[in-house]
Amino acid sequence: MKTQNVLKQLRENNNLTQDQMAERVMVTRQAVSRWENGETQPNTETLKLLSKEFNVSINTLLGSPRQLICQCCGMPLNEDSLISREADGSYNEDYCKWCLTDGEFVYKSKESLLDYLVAHMPNPDNLKEEERRIQYDSYLSQLKHWRKQ
Repeated sequence: MKTQNVLKQLRENNNLTQDQMAERVMVTRQAVSRWENGETQPNTETLKLLSKEFNVSINTLLGSPRQLICQCCGMPLNEDSLISREADGSYNEDYCKWCLTDGEFVYKSKESLLDYLVAHMPNPDNLKEEERRIQYDSYLSQLKHWRKQ
């Protein structure tokens, strides 16, 4: 879905006029009209306000142009309900809600995440624990969170 359609649907789902939506995010009614007509898009700061005000991720506001993946565990983030939140309630689109909770990382080390994965993920090929650990480690090492450490 295009950004213009997402914004119009969001406004209509909240039973708001363009004036009311404009007031909630501190822009003019004309700005909202231009967004909905596809003439312009909200700037970064306005997208953050819209995200917070209407409880949707920026990725959703932009029509989901990116396939988000948790940069800690690799889980696809295909629904806003899976995306983590910072302590202030804003979305952090880099992580799932199980890896980052209220701005705090759950897994303090890659080893702790590997321990969890080996213990809880299905093993349909009946691989030995060490083989599975090597496979998971290889994948996790490609993710931003573990590359920087």
